[in-house]
Amino acid sequence: MPRPAKSLIARLRSSSRQLVRELGFLNRTLAGSGLPPSSVHALIEIARASDITARDLSDILLLEKSTVSRMLLSLIRKGLIEEQPSARDSRVKYLHLTQQGHVRHRVIAQSAEDQIIRALTPLPPPEQRKIVDGMESYTGALTACRRPQPARPQSGSGAEPSPTSAAPSPRLLSGYTPGLLARITLMHADYYAGKAGFGADFEAVVAAGLADFAPRIARPRNLLLRAEQDARIRGSIAIDGEDLGGDLAHLRWFIVDEALRGSGAGRALLRRALEFCDRRGFAETHLWTFQGLEAARRLYESHGFRLTESHRGRQWGSEVLEQKYVRPLGGRDG
Repeated sequence: MPRPAKSLIARLRSSSRQLVRELGFLNRTLAGSGLPPSSVHALIEIARASDITARDLSDILLLEKSTVSRMLLSLIRKGLIEEQPSARDSRVKYLHLTQQGHVRHRVIAQSAEDQIIRALTPLPPPEQRKIVDGMESYTGALTACRRPQPARPQSGSGAEPSPTSAAPSPRLLSGYTPGLLARITLMHADYYAGKAGFGADFEAVVAAGLADFAPRIARPRNLLLRAEQDARIRGSIAIDGEDLGGDLAHLRWFIVDEALRGSGAGRALLRRALEFCDRRGFAETHLWTFQGLEAARRLYESHGFRLTESHRGRQWGSEVLEQKYVRPLGGRDG
């Protein structure tokens, strides 16, 4: 690829400096929060994730672990965050916002949104999209140049660079983001069209279920997780704590796309979802699938699910042997 012209580099450096100043990053505090920029970013990332550790935060913020530890201690002392041990491993501590932390996060989010609205509203929609597309492209390029590049094979060696050597680890984030429901529907439609021959009826079932769930995503008994890589949604899982009634959780829309299969992302999504179920005290977690998805079956069984029902049905549009799996609280049998 050609090296960028010096004039282009100078323009981008100038714009970057001005952007940092306009966003307020040279101030001691940011976005009316009374907190330094690094702490503001920490609160934002903790709010976005259902479960996040100090190590995760260090990787996301590109800060040394010791720096993150000191920052988190300050936020704990201010009453903005708290640590909760993992239900599976007490050595692992997840970070969550306190009630006061949620209030502070809303102030930060509103300030950022207001600033964007003021800047973009005077511009026509094509210019607005051009700005956003440019920002996404530039941040993606900065991220890509920070990662180790795969080694080039020597001529005639027959060796090829690993296709995954430069791929970043997926991030697990919770809650709604624009395009999420459509992306979950598309991942299901693409995968199951090839795997089981499901068509429009199946896609409609997935879309309708998500439409029903959407207004309930933020309720405390519900969870919607996504796996993101390179700013693209590549996996999902949901816990619906309302539709089955009682103390039952319904595990739904669990899928990863081709780019993440075999990476451990599916296992990570399932683990986070089940930890949520255990923290909420659901007596059982139920899921419905069908015969023939052997990798998924092994994953479910390794996390305490057991097959309880099996019958032929057409709820997804084509006749399959439908199966119901149940996991008791904590994954314990009996």
